[in-house]
Amino acid sequence: MAERRITKDRLIGDVLKEYPDTIRVFRKYFGKSCFDCPGQNHEDIEFGSVMHNADMDVVLDELNEIADKGRRR
Repeated sequence: MAERRITKDRLIGDVLKEYPDTIRVFRKYFGKSCFDCPGQNHEDIEFGSVMHNADMDVVLDELNEIADKGRRR
């Protein structure tokens, strides 16, 4: 398995800045209100997963799939 570029301790806002296409994953698991929330700048993926009752490993897998595709471009 490839090393994960996005880990559970990454801030949501930082991931969105670095990999804008990940917005689809965050919307899918965390909902639309996540992007109006100032918490994205200090809350990490692990916290978001807990707060939204999402399987963090699934979220991370999908985020990293997008990050890997972006890296290959």
